[in-house]
Amino acid sequence: MPQPTPPTRSRIRRWLRNRPGAGLRWKVSAAIAVVSALVAIALSLVVHNAALASLLDGSRDVQDERIKFAQRIYESTNRLSFDSKIDDPKLPPELREVALTGQRATFLEDTGGGVPEVWAAVPLADGKVLSIHTRFEDRYTVLRDLDRALVVGSASVVLGGSALGVLVGGRLSRRLRKAATAAGKVAQGDRGVRVRDAIGGRVRDETDELARAVDAMADALGQRLEAERRVTADIAHELRTPVTGLLTAAELLPPGRPTELVRDRAQALRTLVEEVLEVARLDSAAERAELQEIALGEFVVRRVRVLAPEASVAVVKDAQVETDPRRLERVLGNLLANAAEHGRPPVQVTVDGRALRVRDHGPGFPSALLAGGPSRFRTGSRDRAGRGHGLGLTIAAGQARVLGARLTFRNAPGGGAVAVLRLPHSAPTDTGGIAVVTPRQR
Repeated sequence: MPQPTPPTRSRIRRWLRNRPGAGLRWKVSAAIAVVSALVAIALSLVVHNAALASLLDGSRDVQDERIKFAQRIYESTNRLSFDSKIDDPKLPPELREVALTGQRATFLEDTGGGVPEVWAAVPLADGKVLSIHTRFEDRYTVLRDLDRALVVGSASVVLGGSALGVLVGGRLSRRLRKAATAAGKVAQGDRGVRVRDAIGGRVRDETDELARAVDAMADALGQRLEAERRVTADIAHELRTPVTGLLTAAELLPPGRPTELVRDRAQALRTLVEEVLEVARLDSAAERAELQEIALGEFVVRRVRVLAPEASVAVVKDAQVETDPRRLERVLGNLLANAAEHGRPPVQVTVDGRALRVRDHGPGFPSALLAGGPSRFRTGSRDRAGRGHGLGLTIAAGQARVLGARLTFRNAPGGGAVAVLRLPHSAPTDTGGIAVVTPRQR
């Protein structure tokens, strides 16, 4: 058999790694089916063996009664009855030996036909052995009918157990899926969702305990995040006034290199405070988009000329979109600034319908960003670190949520970071319903 080529082996491994697992419904159904089958088989074997033992005992008792009557008739009339024979050459040796010791006995002889031969023998006064033998075919017909009934009953039990498992597992699976969906909405920032309300149902089980625990955890995390957001916002607000004063005082310094350094650092500090305040506002989920209808291609071309003149713009397909121009410009500006600061030229901006793509040719996004999304005060790997505070992409992601857009990050196969903003077909109705998707690094 030919061995699979390396690409084929790679595809096989990828399929095995990504294939979907069996659902809870089918696992419960399979478990119940297996248990039902084991119980049905065990009970069927017990019933079959008990019926077979009773049948054999009954057959031997009948033969014993027959040989006693045959003995009496032969001794009184010298006539053979019940198809009895004297010194039958077919008499099993074991039974002959017992009869010659002066005992009446019965014997089961397996002839390989499925139905045993039932023998009975008794010694006579002249030293001979009187014997009879019979196959009780009719009784074994009843046993075969019993076996068929047991098979049908066992199959019915297994099928009924499987159906019950599907129903029970399906109900539990639906509740868990509802809980997972609600938990996903909570993770996306929808604080009004309660897992316990989402799963519903009158029956109380372990899923309700899980839902209550998730709700309690979400409330605790929400309170903690809200407290942290308030602290961050308060600190930024408190810093805004002295930083503004510092910047104003720096303008009054005499010209010179030290003055330029002070002004540059003061301006950087002011920019940082403003960005922290913007992040705090976005985290509060209170921002709302002021919608206008714009031509996306024309808008991007004009803004890129101002924000990053060195970047190239390609409009593959233009589209009319209803969005907030100010926030869209903020997202575009941050993506361009990130590409210019952490990537390498050329920087390419492409508009394809409602999708806006910004690509550089630098080292690409770090794996931590691709796995968990942008995070404040985290600038990525050492290749993309050293400048900035990690707030640019965080703000871009927050503004994208306000726009109801989807912002994704990936690395291009040929090298470079690619950020794609997909604007929605309908106007956004809230600020926290769309998650930032971060695919795996390619």
